[in-house]
Amino acid sequence: MPDKQTIEKAKRDKTAGKSASTQAGEFVKAEMDKIRSGKTGARSAKQAIAIGLSEARRSGVDLKPPVKGKTSEKTRKSAKSAYEKGQRQEPISATRSAASQKAMKKEGTAAASTKALSRQAGAAAQRRSAADRSASAKKAARTRAQRGR
Repeated sequence: MPDKQTIEKAKRDKTAGKSASTQAGEFVKAEMDKIRSGKTGARSAKQAIAIGLSEARRSGVDLKPPVKGKTSEKTRKSAKSAYEKGQRQEPISATRSAASQKAMKKEGTAAASTKALSRQAGAAAQRRSAADRSASAKKAARTRAQRGR
């Protein structure tokens, strides 16, 4: 279950007009912090990110499930379910949450290491086209704060 601070940060991002993926990033960051501190664990960086995105969807962030062909049918179905529950503001079951926390505690903490996240980011970038990466970099430069330039 996400903590109140994370939900507040995501709400602040929403009122500032930031994208759904930026709002979801708060949940992913919180998940990485939980893994690093040993409160929970994950088998891989990909799983850790997926947990954060799922928490974001369940908390009502308007992060649409991936389109057909992007991910497996199982992942799409899970994301769709989390998204719909979040949009309906359905409460998160404390029993299921506790059970998943207990299971995740048994996993390692290496998934949130700098090396693992770097490897995941590199692999994700490789799956994108050169034009897509270029467009993303140009947008980042365009939207960067003035003092950062």
